[in-house]
Amino acid sequence: AGCAVKGRGYSTLPAGCAVMAAVPPAEAQILSSGLLELLRPAVREVDQQVRGVRESQLDLRQQIDNLAAELCRINEDQKMSLDLDPYVKKLLNARRRVVLVNNILQNAQERLRRLNHNVAKETARRKALLESGILLPGSPSK
Repeated sequence: AGCAVKGRGYSTLPAGCAVMAAVPPAEAQILSSGLLELLRPAVREVDQQVRGVRESQLDLRQQIDNLAAELCRINEDQKMSLDLDPYVKKLLNARRRVVLVNNILQNAQERLRRLNHNVAKETARRKALLESGILLPGSPSK
């Protein structure tokens, strides 16, 4: 649901549109564009940082797997039996936590991508409404 009102009448505003109701169309466009331009660099920076963390975690997970395999191999090769099982279990538990955090980061990154897309879509929609001359609530009648 958008904030545009067809015709001359007013309707109930969807949540989040109350602020835009008192703003003239030109100012609404400036506000929308300004918000988008304000958020876009932050969204990109967070997205890049999340990518970096995910890559680091994938590398860490691979190193944990390699270390666990190496510990198992050492344990099998030892003439004197060393009990490395608790250490292998700790490594596998750490690996599980890394995978969990990676999944959380991936979900957050996807939500951030969708938010950025929705902000851009809403800004384009508002710009199109303003250019087409459709009245927004609070704008002067023609």
